[in-house]
Amino acid sequence: MNCCGDIMKLSTRWSWWRERRRVHPPDDIHRAGEMAEQRLARISRAAGKENGWHVFESVRIPDEEQGGMREIDLVVVGGNSLLVVEQKHWSGTFLINAEEEFIQQRKNGTSHNHSTVNQRIARKSRMLIAMHQERIGNDDDVDVRVVLAFTNRNLDWPENVHLLSSIIKDERGFISMLETEKPGTLNEALLETIDGFGTWDEVKLNGGLTCKGDVLDLGLGDAVREWQAARTVPLLADVAHNNGLFSLFATSPSSVELAHGGQHLKATLPHGAVLRMHVVGRKTPENIPWSTISSIHLSKPPRHQ
Repeated sequence: MNCCGDIMKLSTRWSWWRERRRVHPPDDIHRAGEMAEQRLARISRAAGKENGWHVFESVRIPDEEQGGMREIDLVVVGGNSLLVVEQKHWSGTFLINAEEEFIQQRKNGTSHNHSTVNQRIARKSRMLIAMHQERIGNDDDVDVRVVLAFTNRNLDWPENVHLLSSIIKDERGFISMLETEKPGTLNEALLETIDGFGTWDEVKLNGGLTCKGDVLDLGLGDAVREWQAARTVPLLADVAHNNGLFSLFATSPSSVELAHGGQHLKATLPHGAVLRMHVVGRKTPENIPWSTISSIHLSKPPRHQ
């Protein structure tokens, strides 16, 4: 009986060890798009800083009409102006049909219908300004502009793209807007509204694959839950795994160090510990084993829902 128990214990340790060592490589197509988004946000902040532009990336707003949340790639506030930006890092060519559907023709010969990109981002801009006006209790007359930013140099545009209601820019053109336009005295209420929205949580797995979505529970017990419950800033966590052969016999081969603001907390990760997350694009929440995680970034809790 004891022998069987020891065998089961060893098999569990073996599976746990292999789980820690498994590599989850990033999705190259999505990674290229994410890196382009991060680049645009970074250079936009640098370009717009002198003129007083404030850049927010991956802004998530509630959609009362259709339910759930909607993401905006970039929201830029300056003076009394609001730039609502949809970034596309497509390559190849695209067409715009009579219904304003964007049909991308990729260089590998495949095509993809991106539906009504222009109409979707315009709707998000209307939702965003309506929530701002509802929050401050009056009809704040904000200059709202919708921008489609095509950031891949290897993209050919159709001639009718400029017939859309949105402002159409390549990366250099958008950056030039922020560098040259002086938006004037900042609308502090508008800035406060945009700063009150949240963004995606990110969980990076061993090997580099990043899961974006909503972390519903860290799965580390009540003490950790209470420690971070009242935070108003992002929470960062770095995970350390002992993957050496002798870690097969370690009681706690993994640990996590969490931080928000000036507070820090370190905890060991027992076998079977999981983080509960609803990943973008998936229908239901799922458990992600901590043994597969290298780091996490929880966004600051939103002030508006």
